[in-house]
Amino acid sequence: MSGALTDESTAGEEVPEPGGPGRSTAQDARGGTGRGGSARRTTGPRPGSRRREALSGLAFVAPMLVLFLVFRFGPTIGAVLLSLTDFRLSGDWRFIGAENYIRLLDDGLFWESLGVTALYTVLFVPMTVLASLGTAVLLHRTVWARGFFRGLFFLPYVTSIVLAAVIWKWIYEVDDGLLDAALGLLRLGPVDFLGDERLVLPSIAVTAAWKGFGYSMLILLAGLQNIPKEIGEAATIDGAGPWQRFRWVTLPLLRPVLFFVLVIEAIGAFQVFDAMYVMTGGGPVRASYSLVYFLYDSGFKYFDFGYASAIGLVLFLVVLVFSLIQRRLVGREDD
Repeated sequence: MSGALTDESTAGEEVPEPGGPGRSTAQDARGGTGRGGSARRTTGPRPGSRRREALSGLAFVAPMLVLFLVFRFGPTIGAVLLSLTDFRLSGDWRFIGAENYIRLLDDGLFWESLGVTALYTVLFVPMTVLASLGTAVLLHRTVWARGFFRGLFFLPYVTSIVLAAVIWKWIYEVDDGLLDAALGLLRLGPVDFLGDERLVLPSIAVTAAWKGFGYSMLILLAGLQNIPKEIGEAATIDGAGPWQRFRWVTLPLLRPVLFFVLVIEAIGAFQVFDAMYVMTGGGPVRASYSLVYFLYDSGFKYFDFGYASAIGLVLFLVVLVFSLIQRRLVGREDD
């Protein structure tokens, strides 16, 4: 009887497990083998490991960083210093401070070339962006042979600008050109596209837009494909038509991509030189004489490298201000 009671009382008691609540206070202080002790010993990566990871990452980045400093940052600093001198091809130079910039502000040819560049940018950028956006929208909705047409529209971009300029110069030729021949069938013309001061910039802008719109088209097409289809389907259920969906759904979601395209096309427009050099030589009567053309003549025709460097830095500031304005008008996110 007493043995049975002893067994029952023993069964009702909790037997402490090894390393459990029954362990000594000294074991708790030492953070023994229990779960609590293991949690207290868990720490992050050691400082030495982090340092090794940082050095490994720097080793991978270092080659590109060196190339950037040598071929990008270095020439920029050199151009700034060169613009403060009257360096000539003979190697003679002297420090003249801001004299090149003061001379630039008083140079009528600078303002004329800047006006030509601004007008060309106003013509070229909307033309290229609209062509790229329209083509991207059509390719986005086309299922059949999408890859073929995408490659076909991108093909002019990989051709040389000199080759494109030569082809379009032949197209624009008076009497013998392809475009004048087509206009002759309609009893229109002849039209001297490259010899008329009013038509030369639009003609060159068409050439450059044809050559370069394929790149922006691919970027905009990628942006369109990244927009969730569910959003357009929801707008359709709410009664939105195709134009309403494009205006109030697609364009706002495409704004970051559109801003990027506007910036790169504007930068390319301000740097136009090749097409004008090949097609018109800056004429007629400097109607296609761009700012980069002015820089080229100053540096490589008159060998005034300090003055040419000043023109290049002013062009950089103009592009920077224009990009900031675009950021303000287009790239800003809605509140």
